[in-house]
Amino acid sequence: MIKKLPNFITILGLAFIIISGTVDLDNLFDYANQSTPNYITKDNTPANNAIDNKIATLGRVLFYDKNLSANNTIACASCHKQNKAFGDDAILSVGLNGGETGRHSMRLINSRFADEENFFWDERATSLENQTTQPIQDHIEMGFSGTEGDDDINVLITKLSQITYYQQLFGFAFGDETVTEDRLQLALAQFIRSIQSFDSKYDVGRAQVNNANANFPNFTDEENIGKTLFRAPPNQNGAGCAGCHRGDEFDIDPNSANNGIIGVANSTTEFDLTNERAPTLRDLVNPDGSLNGPLMHDGSLTTLLDVVNHYNAIPNNTNNTNLDNRLRAGGNTQMLNLTDNEKNAIIAFLKTLTGSDVYTNEKWSDPFDENGNITLTGAALSTSAEIFEKSISVYPNPVNNNINIDIVSGDYTTKIIDITGKVVIEQNFKASNTIDLSDLANGIYIVKIQDVTNSKTFTKRIIKK
Repeated sequence: MIKKLPNFITILGLAFIIISGTVDLDNLFDYANQSTPNYITKDNTPANNAIDNKIATLGRVLFYDKNLSANNTIACASCHKQNKAFGDDAILSVGLNGGETGRHSMRLINSRFADEENFFWDERATSLENQTTQPIQDHIEMGFSGTEGDDDINVLITKLSQITYYQQLFGFAFGDETVTEDRLQLALAQFIRSIQSFDSKYDVGRAQVNNANANFPNFTDEENIGKTLFRAPPNQNGAGCAGCHRGDEFDIDPNSANNGIIGVANSTTEFDLTNERAPTLRDLVNPDGSLNGPLMHDGSLTTLLDVVNHYNAIPNNTNNTNLDNRLRAGGNTQMLNLTDNEKNAIIAFLKTLTGSDVYTNEKWSDPFDENGNITLTGAALSTSAEIFEKSISVYPNPVNNNINIDIVSGDYTTKIIDITGKVVIEQNFKASNTIDLSDLANGIYIVKIQDVTNSKTFTKRIIKK
């Protein structure tokens, strides 16, 4: 059954392409009332940002929208991919203009279910809310840094405020159309906290026993041995993994120091001792058993065996002045002396922590169509803004030379904007019109139409071929 699942994921992926591009605000996905097992007890949701279906829906759109980057090419989802448990299969993620992130992109799955409230590998964000807009304000990642010639986040806020679907979504979620950084943070954090995975082989077994130390009836002998080794401390012939990766959540102990991996990606001379956080150990691998991406902050470990070998014999590096004390014994770094069979058992156990629903569930999928457009529907949007949007047709898309605009008679300004935000064509017209794009380079552009009389706007992403 597991071996057939990747084909199932592929089929559902094709289905996403067919149904993506439309969000029905009268039939929202349920983000707020998802069921969790009774043995899952940790929750870092702050009192002022409990998940709300309207706000989480806005968060989903923001998470996948490339308009949040300075050149309209990078979204949060570019580095946090649903089919990789919302992580990245690259060692370092690629930002706008081809720059690379400083650390490997952490899997976001089950971010909510942890005692740790700080985010990023080095815990520099004091909350998930605070974390969400830092990549947006990074010069390399999404480009609204306010440094090195970049615009700052206020320019992004103005940009989003002019997009019709955000006027509708912010009004729907918050009661008015005002876009602020605080609201961006609230919405993105709600969507990320909603991403959960509790349908693994581990969960099936855990539901059948009174405590996690008991043998799981659905596990193989090897998987049960691996579970015991994972949970037992070294002084009881275990590997001691659960000392830091705790409970049924498998979240990192907030008081952890670094784990002995102190390198910097793509460097042989630099050290980084500040990485004290880790994602949950759930969904380290895909349902087909392959890794969801390289492991550790520097992406230096590429198999589960690499990880087990690392903890089996922690490097004694004199440069590391911040090694977690649990990885020392008798004044030396940890030496577990695991046998090959024990290592394989731990690996077999770790693979039981992978679920399936999170990889295919539409509620966490890309709401935009293949051309980067989105349509909002529902009686909740029966406003003059929606009527204005529905009265406009822009075609063909993709376009070779001429783009047609069908619209009722009025007074309009049309702008064609390239991915850098530069207006490359601007025209005023009174009725349906055709714009010649033959002099433009191939690429992605935004058509922005504004009604001069009431300032209502319509935007659509087009591809020039």
